[in-house]
Amino acid sequence: MKLWQKIGFALLTSVTLAAGLNAKQVTAATKTDPTLTKIEKAGVVRVGVSPDYAPYEFHSTASGKDKIVGFDITMDKLLAKRLGVKLKLVQMDNDALLAALESGKVDLVVSGITPTPERDKMVDFTIPYFNDPNVVLVKKADKNKFKSLSSFKNAKIGAQITTIQEDQAKKYLKGATVTSLKKVTDEAAQLSQGKLDGIVVPTTTAKSYIMQDGSFAIAPVKIPGGGGESAVVLPEGSTALQAKLNHILKTEVIGKPIRTWRDAAIKQMTVKKSFLSKYGPYFLKGTEYTLGLAVIGVALGFVLGTVLAMMKRSKLWILKALANIYIEFVRGTPLLIQVFIVFFGTQIIGLSVSGFVSGAIAMFLNSGAYVAEIIRSGLNSVPKGQEEAARSLGLSGSQTMQLVVLPQALRTILPALGNEFVSVIKEGSVISVIGVGELTFQTSVVQGASFRAFLPLMITAGIYFVLTFGLTRLLRLMEKQFSKANA
Repeated sequence: MKLWQKIGFALLTSVTLAAGLNAKQVTAATKTDPTLTKIEKAGVVRVGVSPDYAPYEFHSTASGKDKIVGFDITMDKLLAKRLGVKLKLVQMDNDALLAALESGKVDLVVSGITPTPERDKMVDFTIPYFNDPNVVLVKKADKNKFKSLSSFKNAKIGAQITTIQEDQAKKYLKGATVTSLKKVTDEAAQLSQGKLDGIVVPTTTAKSYIMQDGSFAIAPVKIPGGGGESAVVLPEGSTALQAKLNHILKTEVIGKPIRTWRDAAIKQMTVKKSFLSKYGPYFLKGTEYTLGLAVIGVALGFVLGTVLAMMKRSKLWILKALANIYIEFVRGTPLLIQVFIVFFGTQIIGLSVSGFVSGAIAMFLNSGAYVAEIIRSGLNSVPKGQEEAARSLGLSGSQTMQLVVLPQALRTILPALGNEFVSVIKEGSVISVIGVGELTFQTSVVQGASFRAFLPLMITAGIYFVLTFGLTRLLRLMEKQFSKANA
């Protein structure tokens, strides 16, 4: 054999061996991925859901206990069982689900989400497990008015924000004005009240509303472009987990099983009970969470506010600067943004913090900035002569503040602190976006499960009024007693 032939043979052999080794490595790599490894190590799969989307996922009371149910949830239980781990449902608003997946708050998202090319750039999808074509739900009296896509010209159409329904409404209902809303229940309420002419929803959702309210009907038009296919959403690069889930979906979910679960969910959704007996526990639970968040927010906010107020009065410029920067930043940004920063930011730095704890942290960090200004104004209202007199009697600076200045300032700021408490109770509604079960969140739950939008809002408004009015009266009584004691 010539030299050049020997060299060529050696190179060919090397390439073949390297290719074989590389193929083995690739095969081994596909057996696991970071997401699957994390799930197996924790023994739990965290699934993000938005349980205001009956019959996919919604809240229901059984034997006095609140549960998240629906045919998506039945499938979630099967997926967890086949993966050999426990299931943990993490509930939040629909438009926060993909952000929660990307930040690591959840391992999967199962909430009737349809794959799109834009979403596919950020996350991975399984094969579609359920096909639910989108339709236009209209008032029954208007059914014959909308017989073609062109007949929606100048019509007002509703669709849920960040969904395939929103995309299709804007693309195919030419000439229509599309209003994007956070929840399907909001869409249905506006349709019922005549503020919208139609809403784009999946067929199953449309039929569920028709079962609950005979004034609705499906318009006799077909929306082109496909859509309505639901898939499980995974973090990008979850190839091994994706393969496992696809196998489970193909063999045990798609077809008759998912249709059977859907029919069972619809049956469970339409169980007849009185409104208060069925949904009263949700309002009670929401009130408890709302009060809990308010107490934590004001109590810890008072401590933080006191520290910040003292820093602003300090002679050290660095302390003054830090306090001013913090207060101005918090007062200059919306509470909603602060909630998201805490909720997702803690996960980014490696801390797995629950929605309630994240909400409580955001509440007291926000309240502390406002309380700081209240306390500072109260301290400034105490005459300088009081401090000078106390120091001349031999009291130290800390004793003067504790025994002389603060008691007088507290009497002055008590009404403002009470107003802050009332404000925190109402502002707690913002926390609902990350799935904390306070009053506003529970209202959305009831709207989604009952298909009634207005009545839950009126009940919630009444509860908020009772809380704030009662608290205001109590604070006035405390002010009177405080004034008598210091008279």
